[in-house]
Amino acid sequence: MRNWNIFSITSLVVAAWLSMSASIMWATDAAPGALVFFPSTAFMSNLPNGIAITGGSLIMVKFSSTKPNLTRKLYSAGARLVLPAGLTGCLKPPSTFH
Repeated sequence: MRNWNIFSITSLVVAAWLSMSASIMWATDAAPGALVFFPSTAFMSNLPNGIAITGGSLIMVKFSSTKPNLTRKLYSAGARLVLPAGLTGCLKPPSTFH
């Protein structure tokens, strides 16, 4: 039997979360935006029309589109990992807390 340490458990949880998020994004395309991690130069030059860059950093770029199939278009352009962006979650906005 394997000894589970905190690093192993954390790695499994992160891998499961990334896999589920990417799978749900592929299946539903319901998020208002998408995060692409580690975009290559070739990917950035192959972006289809109708996709807007709405933010980014050194390791990721945030995209949005009013047209359907954003996730599939990003993967077909060469994205390595597409995760949902712009979801509000289940908490109320902080301004409603008094």
